[in-house]
Amino acid sequence: MEIARIPITQTWFAALREHAREHSAAALGLGVAALAVLALLLQSLVQVIAGEADAVLRYAMLGGAAGFAATALGAVPALFLRGIPQRVEDSMLGMAAGMMLAASAFSLLLPGLEAGAGILGSKPLGAGVVVVGMALGVLLMLGLDAFTPHEHDKTGPCGPGHERCGRVWLFVFAIALHNLPEGMAIGVGFSHADMGVGLPLVTAIALQDIPEGLAVALALRGAGLMPGSAVLVAGASGLLEPVGALLGVGLASGLAVAYPIGLGLAAGAMIFVVSHEVIPETHRNGHQTPATVGLMAGFALMMALDTTLG
Repeated sequence: MEIARIPITQTWFAALREHAREHSAAALGLGVAALAVLALLLQSLVQVIAGEADAVLRYAMLGGAAGFAATALGAVPALFLRGIPQRVEDSMLGMAAGMMLAASAFSLLLPGLEAGAGILGSKPLGAGVVVVGMALGVLLMLGLDAFTPHEHDKTGPCGPGHERCGRVWLFVFAIALHNLPEGMAIGVGFSHADMGVGLPLVTAIALQDIPEGLAVALALRGAGLMPGSAVLVAGASGLLEPVGALLGVGLASGLAVAYPIGLGLAAGAMIFVVSHEVIPETHRNGHQTPATVGLMAGFALMMALDTTLG
């Protein structure tokens, strides 16, 4: 007797529904954030199609391309290295975390507060719209983290349908969760063609993408990929940064108040990634002190860059 085969998509959707029932709060948060993002995108679509954002799009795509290039460059040493000392890797990732935190503060939140106060004529109201944006960013990342099948190096696979994905692809999906908000931050930073906001932000993200690209390529090698394939996949993961940059431009190029909301959203998403993913990863191996020193060094470097380039 022939047994009917259930399509993979059907089984994945069944797993997704079950996961949504088990994680109803995360599902609700993702739905709210997705609807808000969609609304912001739709209200700016006319401007983008009409060509009113040509210069902005050019800056944003160049910034996203810089992030992609830095990720690919950082992955190249994995052609010759099977690994680096864990202490060194934790210090490098700590430095990247510090740069992301400083970029969120100085290149996203502070300009967002200033813009919000100027648009609404009130500092408390300006802070309020930035906080709303941050909340949307956190809800978006919480939902993506809960509903995207991926794998963390130390805690293992998670997300609906992860048992149907190969370990390598779970790593790739985890990389996507990191690179997308970075690209969104670049897009939002350039959405008003303000080099004082966009340039220090893209510099910080590109610099921290170098050690992140190496860490990802080495993790893929550890998952069983050949050196060339690991470098190619790690480098290709950086393509999500120009995609995120395009999304970020759309988020903040329409209504005036969408700009501080978009800055807050990008900052919230990046801070979530740093706190939820990067810092715990650097502290799991007993190297808290060098990782924290790296974080402080990265924060100080980004603060100096923002002062110089902003």
